[in-house]
Amino acid sequence: MADVFVCDRCGTELTVPVSRVAFPVRARQLYGHEMLPALMESGTYAVDPERRGGPWRPWGEVGEEGAAVEGVFAPVHALPSGPPGAVVVAPGDIRGTVLIPDRCDGYCLGLDGRDGPNLACEECGRPVATRMDDCSIWQAVWLEPTAVRRVPGPAPRITDWGTLVEERISTPPVEQPGYWSPQWEAAAGVALAHLLVASSGAPVALPEGLLTDVFGRVLHALLPAGRPARAAALAGPGLPAAAPGIALVPAHPQTGEPWQPPAGPATVPLPADVWLGLAFPEDRSRLPVTGGLPRDVQRDDPLPLHPNWLFRPDRDVFLYTLARLPAVRQPWLRRIYDRARKNFLLV
Repeated sequence: MADVFVCDRCGTELTVPVSRVAFPVRARQLYGHEMLPALMESGTYAVDPERRGGPWRPWGEVGEEGAAVEGVFAPVHALPSGPPGAVVVAPGDIRGTVLIPDRCDGYCLGLDGRDGPNLACEECGRPVATRMDDCSIWQAVWLEPTAVRRVPGPAPRITDWGTLVEERISTPPVEQPGYWSPQWEAAAGVALAHLLVASSGAPVALPEGLLTDVFGRVLHALLPAGRPARAAALAGPGLPAAAPGIALVPAHPQTGEPWQPPAGPATVPLPADVWLGLAFPEDRSRLPVTGGLPRDVQRDDPLPLHPNWLFRPDRDVFLYTLARLPAVRQPWLRRIYDRARKNFLLV
């Protein structure tokens, strides 16, 4: 059994049994102009630790000191004033709700939640959740923390790191022809903010391969040359022991806790599915087949997936993350933040 969320007023069950997982780093991502799949896997839920929803307070109204109390350390357009602790589930895991017709506005192809909660408890009519499924938005239902309560089930078993590596449930960097994975772009946006902090303003040296494809260009563009470089590399379960200056490590998919290296390098967390894709990339190369084809002739089915452009970490996710790291108040890092806010693309 897992947890079930019910209406706090009448007790109506609003979800199927769901198990808690780490809050997805792509939860606040807006991607392209297309319909995205569900944010959460069926049977899971996550809790947003930060405030969510309006009314929105402009930066000039909140002020630098007030924003710091809220955990924001660099200027943003506005801050939410809704309560923290919103619970997000897959739309298919919702039960016992009805749409509120006059709160179903959206930007383009669906609902974007602009009018507040748009799902009500079918038993008592209390607004309890917001369904969001417009283009550019990961489809999800956000339960109002003040309108629902959790009925706990038995504590789930936490998967150990060895099993996670053995199962290797990873997200490929290219999921469809021509397009980098939006999950990778969001994960890289978060990790880039932490990489900059860990660099202390020095250049970062990366090993050749996919890790350089993801972070190399943007780090070269944002960090000045002339100082000794700090080495960064992947570290984690299943990899040979190493002692880089900066270790990119997996965050546990259930708890969100990063893997801790035995030494003491600065660590940069990556979602486990993306870290596994970097640490143990699938071999998608075309290989000669045996029999039937002449020597050196290669199969072309299926064709390997290639993106149409160089990789870019998600700029908005990067800015959101960096603004919430106290180190952004350092002058060198604040200059990078201000520069990134003015540029539509990081590189």
